[in-house]
Amino acid sequence: MNEDVDKAGQGPRMGGDNPELDPYEINFLPQFRSGRGTRAPFVNSSGVVIGDHQYESPESPLSQWSTETDPAVMSGSEWVHPFKDVGFLTSENRDYFEKGISPQSAVFMHPDEDAAYKASKRTDAEGKP
Repeated sequence: MNEDVDKAGQGPRMGGDNPELDPYEINFLPQFRSGRGTRAPFVNSSGVVIGDHQYESPESPLSQWSTETDPAVMSGSEWVHPFKDVGFLTSENRDYFEKGISPQSAVFMHPDEDAAYKASKRTDAEGKP
């Protein structure tokens, strides 16, 4: 368990001593506060309440998942609350939104194989180099 998680089992304490912040909110820098959208929970086009921290609901496609379900139905901004999202608990997001430290990108490296090896090889229509 890290310092962001309350040991009493009541969840993360992202807002520190600020009682106005939701447990999943962080102290956004001023440039990230405006234009984000509503602070209140909202209902998306699937009828799921976003921002109430009830991650399972009868209306959610996750509750009705089948082999015919297209995962794209759960993509996009209507599935993420602009202020109250579990993703804000990551150190990368906190660094970016609270401190202005941009994420460091690097080339993806597989631990024991060169995953891009075949992509760097030019081939003709028959697959020959």
